[in-house]
Parts: sequence; structure tokens; C-alpha cells
Amino acid sequence: MTGDDSGELLLRRARLSGSPDAVDVTISAGRIARISPASEGSFSGRAVDLGGRWLVPGLWDNHVHFTQWAQTARRLDVARAESAAGAAALVGERLRGGGDEVVGFGFRDGLWPDAPSRGVLDAVSGPVPVVLVSGDLHSVWLNSAALAAHGHADHPSGLLREDDCFAVVRSLENVPTSTMDAWVADAARAAAARGVVGIVELEMSWNLGEWRRRIAAGNDLLRVEFGVYTQHLDRAIAEGLRSGELIGETHGMLTVGPYKVIIDGSLNTRTAYCFDPYPGLEGSDEAFGLLTVPPSELVPLMRRAATAGIRPAVHAIGDHANALALDAFAEVGCAGSIEHAQLLTEHDLRRFAALGVTASVQPEHALDDRDVAERYWSGRTDRAFMLADLEASGASLVLGSDAPVAPLDPWVTIAAAVGRTRDGREPWHPEQALSRPTALAASTRGTVAAGEVADLVAVETDPTMASVEELRRMPVAATLLAGRFTHNAL
Repeated sequence: MTGDDSGELLLRRARLSGSPDAVDVTISAGRIARISPASEGSFSGRAVDLGGRWLVPGLWDNHVHFTQWAQTARRLDVARAESAAGAAALVGERLRGGGDEVVGFGFRDGLWPDAPSRGVLDAVSGPVPVVLVSGDLHSVWLNSAALAAHGHADHPSGLLREDDCFAVVRSLENVPTSTMDAWVADAARAAAARGVVGIVELEMSWNLGEWRRRIAAGNDLLRVEFGVYTQHLDRAIAEGLRSGELIGETHGMLTVGPYKVIIDGSLNTRTAYCFDPYPGLEGSDEAFGLLTVPPSELVPLMRRAATAGIRPAVHAIGDHANALALDAFAEVGCAGSIEHAQLLTEHDLRRFAALGVTASVQPEHALDDRDVAERYWSGRTDRAFMLADLEASGASLVLGSDAPVAPLDPWVTIAAAVGRTRDGREPWHPEQALSRPTALAASTRGTVAAGEVADLVAVETDPTMASVEELRRMPVAATLLAGRFTHNAL
């Protein structure tokens, strides 16, 4: 455990959004016991002076791939590459320092002037295996040595997509348990330092045992809701797991999350399933993207999960995929979420609230994808990342990062939702920006009020009044999980 959650804790001189007056917040047994006007009176327990800092609910990232996020810092960064040749040059630079394998992350080839090919990588790598994972996680680019090692020796281009990509990415997680757990612990500390108290873990592996082990070993900085994929759905049902159920012997830290099913691809990989064809792909079998799970399979899977008490979470990015996902929710008659919901029709926009489907969205993706969207979704970007319209329609919104696709930092997420810009560019479709209170509420659970669990963050600036740049780099003074400090820079 980090900190001490025994006895009472008094947070002196805190400020709450919307009020100029300082208050004292008393925490007992992991909950907020009372909030009272600031006082210098004596207190028998532990007291910490917040010095007028703002106190807000602890932050949640509602869509992460935590193991991959923990690995990203150890991989070659190829995000800055502006061409296939440029990415290969970065690989060549790395190999000049030696090494028996290169794993990179972050390339986005949607706007490259040249296409990724095995030959381009072979020219700089020779017999050394090279695996580059795309920034959207839906494609991997391999050289000949890596293709042979992963069972794709005859692949013509070396660019694997969707299920073939996912299999390669999962194999990269095959590192010693102690090493991976240390990386995960580092990533958890970094998240807590940004005010994060919980994550929805949507790694593709069955990770119930992994998180049990980590929590038992002292990695208790984050609440974790772990997701289940189709390949593990029968196992989850057989074990009697139900969404929202706490897992025993984890001190309330580990909860069963949703059943996630991926029915299309991504924009940059041009596999998001759309009503309109992708420019340059007209007439091909994949002109409209890829529907990887058709309704005839999706509906029975969702019904099986929902009947067992496991909430469906459907990955859908293209507008046609979103329409089919909403159709499936209507047919099954259950609530759940659509993960991403990047491109929607006006008709489908209104169905989220009516069907009780949460829009689990990642605002930073809009800034990553704005240029590729203008090319491949030309004339339709007014229907892309419709955050404000979803909120106005009555839909429930939750925000996340999809880390490592975007940083696991809810302040970055909130800034993107509010400002729709970064790097000094003009805001992209600013009519779809969320208000600061809405973005904050979609990144938290609960409120700062008596009786609430004391998952709290102390920050230097009022988030409901901060500028977009202030939000993006928000200094976090302290993070508390059930009243114990998981980060303390006071």
C-alpha cells in the first residue's frame, strides 16, 4: 500500500470548483466524512494542508491497453516518420548501435507518399527481425526476418492488418513476468502522478491472473476494470464473472469490466467500415473498409455475454460499423458501450441515448486523425468525433485515451475535448467541443461530496476555468485512492 489509510485524514484549505471559499475535507474509512469551512482548529488525526489547491474527483481512463502502454517507452519511436523511407531510416539508426531485434511503435502511413514494404525494411535491417506497430494498433509492418518468425514468410508487402496484426502484437508481450510487472508498476506510478485513480483495461490477453498477482505484490495504485474478448468469453461465463463484480482478495482494486468485440478496423489503416468508399480504393474488395464481425455473429455473441451479466463494449469506428453495432444493441435489448464512435450518421447519433448505449470516445484521436480524416472522409468530417452533438442528444459520454494510441493522461484527453486543437493549429470542428465541466465529468466517477469514496486529485488550477494549454499540462499536486496517497508532491 502507498500511504496510510488508517484513522482519519484532514485535507485543509481545499477549494472546490465553482466556489471561492476554502474548505476542510475530512476522510474516514476511505470515504469523505464531511466538508466544512476551513478552520485552524485542532485535529486528532493526520492533517495535510492543500494550500488553496483545487480538489476534484479522481480521474479515470475508460479505454486503455495497459501492457502495451507500459511497453511503449521501451520501443523505437517512429511516430515522427513522414514516409516509409523515413521510418526505415530510423530503424537503420537504431541498428547501427547493435541489437538482435527492433520493435518500434507509432507509424501512421495514411498520408505517406510511399507505401510500407518488406523490402524497404530489409534494406536497412538485413537478417535482424524488425516489427513496427502502427500508432492506431491495427497494422504492423515487418521485414522478411520477422515475417518468417511470425509465420508470414510469403506475405507480399509485410504490412499485416487486423487479426494478423493483433496476433503479432500479442506475441510481443512474451517477456519475463517480473520484467513486465516492473514496467506495469512504472506506468501505474506515472498514471497516478497525473491524477489517475482507475482504468478500464482492454488488453486482448486474459489478464485476470496478471492483475491479481500485481495487486497482491503491492501494485495498488490504480483501480482496474478488466475486459474480456471473444476468445475468452466462454471462460469468463464458466467462472461466473459479471460486469461490475469485485474480484476477491484484491482490496476492491479489481473489477470485472465489459465484453469487448471489435467489428471493424481504423481510419489510418483504412479498415474502418464505412458507407462510402475510401478514395483510391474504389472498386476493390475493401473499398469500404473491413467488417470483421458481421451481424449474424455479433448478435449471438452480445446476447450470450449480456445474458451472463457481462456488458458488451463494441469497437466501431466507421459510420456503417456504428450503425450495425446500434442495430445489434437494439436487437439484443441490452445496454453497453460503443468504443470510439468516430464517424456517425445523424440518424444513428440520436440512437445512443434511446438505446442506453454509452459513447466511449477518445478526443485526442480527433487531433491525431484530423488530416487523414480530411483525405479519406472528405466531405464527412462534420460527422466525425461528434462529441458535443452526442452530449446534446442525451447520450452518456465517457472519455479515454486508447493508450498507447494516445497518452494515458486524462488532462490531455480533457484538453482535446475542450479545445479540439494542439500544436498551435486552428481548432478542428470547434462546434463539437465539450464544456470543461462536461469533459471533466466524463473523465471521473462520483463527486467531491460527503459520503463519496475519497478518490481525489489536488491540482494547481481550477479545471473548469483553465485554458486549453493549462488543462493539457495540468500540474497534479496529489492523488488519493480511498483516502490514501498514491502520489504526493505537496
